[in-house]
Amino acid sequence: MTASPPSAPPAAGPGAAVPLLSGPLLQRLNERRDGPGWRRLAFHLSVLGLGALLWGWPMPPALPTTALWALRLVGLLLLGWGLAFGFCAMHECGHRTAFASKGANDTVAWWAGVLSFYNADYYRRYHQWHHRFTHQPGLDPELEQAPASTLAGYLLELSGLPWLIGKVRGHTAGLFGDFGGRPYIPAEAVAAVTRSIRLQFGVYAVLLVASLWQANGALFWFWLLPLAVGQPLLRFVLMAEHGGCSTDTDGLSNTRTTSTLGPLRWLMWEMPFHVEHHLYPSLPFHALAEAHGHLAPHLVHTGHGYLAVHRSFLQDPSLLALP
Repeated sequence: MTASPPSAPPAAGPGAAVPLLSGPLLQRLNERRDGPGWRRLAFHLSVLGLGALLWGWPMPPALPTTALWALRLVGLLLLGWGLAFGFCAMHECGHRTAFASKGANDTVAWWAGVLSFYNADYYRRYHQWHHRFTHQPGLDPELEQAPASTLAGYLLELSGLPWLIGKVRGHTAGLFGDFGGRPYIPAEAVAAVTRSIRLQFGVYAVLLVASLWQANGALFWFWLLPLAVGQPLLRFVLMAEHGGCSTDTDGLSNTRTTSTLGPLRWLMWEMPFHVEHHLYPSLPFHALAEAHGHLAPHLVHTGHGYLAVHRSFLQDPSLLALP
């Protein structure tokens, strides 16, 4: 997906002539700036660094065992969330709006994909189709696997296991340049996306060899295990973006914005403002909160916290089913 073009202002309703955001306001909000992106990246890296420090750094021997394991657990969670939510950094930079320059966006997106076990070059094209056909069965690639609609399926989805299996299968096919059944990867992009996936797995291979050479299992203890631990929270927030929403073409009704705590919003690169992002995908992440102030009266699905959204799913898992 190329840099998001300036968004055409959606109207306030079917047949309405008045745009939700005025042209001058949209022009100001669309401004690309480096500062917010570097600050957000520094925050994300700080979460990773603190998590790795608490998880792996030698603790004072005088520390009580209970305190030691509490700190270790906090470190594991922070490291896992930082790795898993690298997806959010990749997503924002994939729109090429997080930073002013294309090079900074593409570089951060690629490495964030490495950390979160996504491939940024593949995902950019996949995600373009998601925006084009948001929550439309048979068209939106996010619905290639039907959403869970039972309690067992819901819990399985939250575990991250289906995501992991899908990623292993998709990356394996991509290593061989096999993108059959994926119309969002056109023939002219196959070579570039294949090279990108192979390069990414070259990074993993180097880290694996180094881990085996040192006989310390670092790749498992500092990447695979924390990433698996971090997945349930990422699945938890991603399920709320479109789960239980309509399958029509109206961005106001097929997507949900969810209010949440500031630290989580920061780690998610403002993705909780999801309706705003879908209506105006050209807006940088740091402009979404202001856009929300103007768009809030028009939103159809507004979750007052992720727990409240999932409480409704638990009460009636069939809400997640597609019509």
